[in-house]
Amino acid sequence: MSRWLKVTLALLAALVLLLVLNAIAVSNEAKDAETTVDDAELIDTSSGTLQVLDEGNPAGSPIVLIHGYTASLRWFDELAELLGQDHRVIRVDLLGHGGSEKPSAGYGMQEQASAIAEALASLEVTGATVVGHSLGATVATALAEQSPELAAKVVNLDQAPDDSYEEDLGFAAELVSVPVIGQALSRSLDLAPTSMVRDQFQVAFAPDFNIASGFENPDQVVDDVSAMTHSAYVDSADAESDYSGESPLDERLAGLGVPLLVIFGSEDELYDAESSIEPYEDIPEVQTELIDGVGHSPNVEAPEQIAPLISAFALAPLPGEEKAKKKRAKKKKKGGGKKGDRKKGD
Repeated sequence: MSRWLKVTLALLAALVLLLVLNAIAVSNEAKDAETTVDDAELIDTSSGTLQVLDEGNPAGSPIVLIHGYTASLRWFDELAELLGQDHRVIRVDLLGHGGSEKPSAGYGMQEQASAIAEALASLEVTGATVVGHSLGATVATALAEQSPELAAKVVNLDQAPDDSYEEDLGFAAELVSVPVIGQALSRSLDLAPTSMVRDQFQVAFAPDFNIASGFENPDQVVDDVSAMTHSAYVDSADAESDYSGESPLDERLAGLGVPLLVIFGSEDELYDAESSIEPYEDIPEVQTELIDGVGHSPNVEAPEQIAPLISAFALAPLPGEEKAKKKRAKKKKKGGGKKGDRKKGD
């Protein structure tokens, strides 16, 4: 055994001992909810308290925006502004993220969806177009399963049907999920230079995209992951894998029959975009879009390109709605003719 390897193992042994003691103290770590965005409100649900931002045109059709893993509602800043011209836009921080509560457990997709459903009900939102980015699309699917009266349409931004489409994220990403070691590494975010931490998120964007330029706060991605607890970090990812592993998103959505729009960036580095879209194309009347030169986060990288797509999709009639409208118009016209005939006969 080489000398450097012996030294490394000795250091690791000492580190593990310290981490075990640290893990005992933080294993049940939790954080209360707080407002981190102007005009946001905290809404209590049976699963936890959510930070919600209700904005845009109050008379417009509702669009709900659900962010991805380790992100927050700030990842929709520009997109929300664009959509808000014609729509009522509701942004939500998932449990464990942003300003929402970070419980020690309860990060299942059903729990996340249930919490959002309760928040939307309190805001009297129905028949919404629910837009989910990455993990948010998985939660949007669970929401449509639980509450179709709330989630009338679903927009999937760069979320593959299941984990089998993932690219290799490397050893570091796996290490952070390991209990004890992961807890200490996640706390190193407080010590590492923000530029170094920010660089680790480049995989969530196109290779040449300047992350700092995508947010009002150039360190937004760092602040968002730093706000998470280790339980939220690990359990959210595990819960998503369990949910899509049990039944892929394309199969779940096909069974629901809800209108679906799937948008992927062609340069997504987390998933192979073309192969990820392919299973969704088997769903009847699905709409799919591949945005050239964009990575895993089109909501940040290209909001001006996807806003018109989402808006048009949200305003389109629901299946059967157009037919029913024509039927009502025909019936009204027929009734009006009879009334006119009676007047003429008088």
